[in-house]
Amino acid sequence: MARRIRTTALQATGGDVKIDGYFDRVIKYIPSDIVGAWVAITGLVPKTAEDPNAGTLLWVVFAVGLVLTAVWTGVQTYENGKLAPLQIAVSAVAFAVWVVALGRPFDSIHGFQHYYGPIALIGFTLISGWLVPKE
Repeated sequence: MARRIRTTALQATGGDVKIDGYFDRVIKYIPSDIVGAWVAITGLVPKTAEDPNAGTLLWVVFAVGLVLTAVWTGVQTYENGKLAPLQIAVSAVAFAVWVVALGRPFDSIHGFQHYYGPIALIGFTLISGWLVPKE
């Protein structure tokens, strides 16, 4: 399955090209490879107060993850000399929402409640599928 979201199919291409529906778009917007890397990294970084640099490290890795998500999605969706800007932007937001839902490093922000992330993730997942990029 190609990563780029398909919203049109020309008859000349044959019957093999399928237009992506709501659920296809939701799946293609989520950068699961980058989210998986984030989960692995947060599993390696200690959650105790013994390492005062752990929080800073996670913020740096989060920033790198955002940039990497945009670049990697751009590479995977680049086709016929064109980028997929909406898909790149939504994938970057999806990464950020997943990180918030998983907690760290946002749990270090004063006033952050653990239930903000899962609520944001549910809302984002339901809404993102309705975003249809233009070819």
